[in-house]
Amino acid sequence: MGLDVNGTRFLLYAKQFGVDYSRTAMIGRHGLHLKPFRLQKNLIEFGYSCDGEAINRMYSESNGFAEPFVRFLGAKDVHSFDHSGYEGATHLHNMNQDIPDSFKGRYSVVLDGGSLEHIFNFPVAIKNCMEMLEVGGHYLGITPANNLMGDGFYQFSPELYFSVFSEENGFELATMLIAESSARAKWYSVKSPATVGRRVTLTNRVPTELFVLAKKVASVTVFQSFPQQSDYVPKWKEAYAGVDKHFDVRKESRLRALIARLIPESLKWGVERMRGYHSGFDPRFFQPLDQGGS
Repeated sequence: MGLDVNGTRFLLYAKQFGVDYSRTAMIGRHGLHLKPFRLQKNLIEFGYSCDGEAINRMYSESNGFAEPFVRFLGAKDVHSFDHSGYEGATHLHNMNQDIPDSFKGRYSVVLDGGSLEHIFNFPVAIKNCMEMLEVGGHYLGITPANNLMGDGFYQFSPELYFSVFSEENGFELATMLIAESSARAKWYSVKSPATVGRRVTLTNRVPTELFVLAKKVASVTVFQSFPQQSDYVPKWKEAYAGVDKHFDVRKESRLRALIARLIPESLKWGVERMRGYHSGFDPRFFQPLDQGGS
């Protein structure tokens, strides 16, 4: 777990949103997983002046852990939470279990730089993160999406976070970004499945991460009702209202198969290629973003 070239860019990007790092909680003790010259380049991109000596101090002060960088962003207190003390975390807590009341509403930022996918009881772990924030505070999540199978228990979809950080749970999702794991990767903003009216999917060939920025706007009981996937909800409502009561999946499958047979493969490929679907980042779901400082 830690902050790589895109992770540090994301924290700098979040600073532009007005994120207050003054009291930051890290889920796991994050390291700086990028070369000093890359960190310096990121800072320059976002309008900061930082010489090589200052960068080297960031790495040496905490043996390569991320606290000095977070303090550079404005943190006065940086706490870390881990199940074990082997990396010197500030607080030992098993995030599979409810967070003690003494930590609730205490932090202006909760930062997950790649820990929650390693925690089996994800609903409890994310609920802990949400409850640790004060109203007005921000959750920052850097989490695996495509092609990171085996890194942890889970790979996450955009819809999970759009559903979790909802008004019903006292949050608004300020932005969600996605990028492939490369220093030169293009960033994209991610649209909500509920907004585009279909599942937001991605097919690509390299490791890819989601970057989540959500703001706590109210103190409410989290998960009073559990999220449901957006495309199922209207179907269920129609079913309860007696619509599509006699839906026949066999008939639907036969109709789709017939249509698929009638359209030449060359035409299907050409249309998809024209619309950009084989570039990986489908423009229906992903909008290119300038992540620079201005």
